[in-house]
Amino acid sequence: MKPSAGRPAAPARLVIESSVVEGLPAEGALLLRMTGSLDAHGAEIWAEELRGHLARADRAGLRPVLDMAHVQLGGAAVLRTLSETTRVRTGRPDLVIVRARPGVREAVHLARLTGVQLYATLDEALRALARAASRVEELPAWRSQLADPVRPSYEDLHKEVRALRARVRSAPLIGMAQGVLMVRYGLPDSGSAFRALREASQRFNVPLRVLVSAVVVARAPSGEVWFPGRRPLPMPQLRVLARGGRDPRCRRRMIDTVLHEALAIGRAPGGYVQLVDPAVNALVPETHHGCAETLLDHLARGRGEGTADAAARTRGRQVSVPDVATDALLSDECRYVLLAGGARALHSVPVLSSAGSCAGVIGLHWPDAGHRPTAAQTEAFALLAADTSVWLSWYHRSVLLDALEHLHGALTPTA
Repeated sequence: MKPSAGRPAAPARLVIESSVVEGLPAEGALLLRMTGSLDAHGAEIWAEELRGHLARADRAGLRPVLDMAHVQLGGAAVLRTLSETTRVRTGRPDLVIVRARPGVREAVHLARLTGVQLYATLDEALRALARAASRVEELPAWRSQLADPVRPSYEDLHKEVRALRARVRSAPLIGMAQGVLMVRYGLPDSGSAFRALREASQRFNVPLRVLVSAVVVARAPSGEVWFPGRRPLPMPQLRVLARGGRDPRCRRRMIDTVLHEALAIGRAPGGYVQLVDPAVNALVPETHHGCAETLLDHLARGRGEGTADAAARTRGRQVSVPDVATDALLSDECRYVLLAGGARALHSVPVLSSAGSCAGVIGLHWPDAGHRPTAAQTEAFALLAADTSVWLSWYHRSVLLDALEHLHGALTPTA
């Protein structure tokens, strides 16, 4: 029976989809994308589902971010729901809302919900949370002058383009991992494989890109246990990265700590950390500070040839370029990118595994030509790189393998 012409159509059911987003100096953010409609009748059901997502974010150490761009909300219903949800989160991170419709934003402002933070875009929210987190970090006093100012909107577009490039690079790898799981476990479709990958990623707080790379390169399991005989590894003994009591299971926080320590050692205004993705055998940017957009674009495109990073990775030792304008090591493209971004000297520190292979590179740059690290700084860089290597090895052999083992157990049919 068709509905009458005068009767409004039933509102679309509200759906919440979650995904982990990197970009914070902490572990990351859990992005909750909402689509559909919410009225007074559905507010209670939506509140219960939202609380479940927030609880999972808290367990994983992620900041919850609610994307309301495609939601039609009744003012009273959403205010009551948000008020009840945030009131019980005493001592937990605030609920961040991005891209809310004007009516919702105005209602939240008028209601003065202290447990809710509103931002126009996801990038704006991540940038604000990153600034707040950096103020909490115990960094050297001289670093206080390096805080990034609020950037104009065209730079936000640069960031969005870089994020799209990263997705384009990771999409084929995700597709390969989905195909592997579909064939290995007889899954009906790629969606089932992706949901399993996403669940394991969120449960163990392992970035999806890192997890799918491991699925592709790891040897196939031959029994009920993927890695038989594996024993829990003790926490690694670290000399530099252990300061501050950071949890080595939190990958994002540890990588940011590597960069913070490198910047402090070299007293450098800018730098970045890249790690090798074993599935593509290429350096992938992980974190950065004080880098010009042109340099970040260059790193995102993966142009490794003719760079100090490529030389450090190939030679297995630190490479210093005191004068970017004249050093023959650099390609013309790399030289242009660095000079355009104000980098006149740079230094690359390889992170070498116990077998001698390069697992990543720490890059630093300075605005004045002629800068070269002292012997003491070079030694400190080597110690930091050794610490990073020890931590990476432990992380891959414990946290990452735990995630793979969980994925295998979840997809293996029970007898």
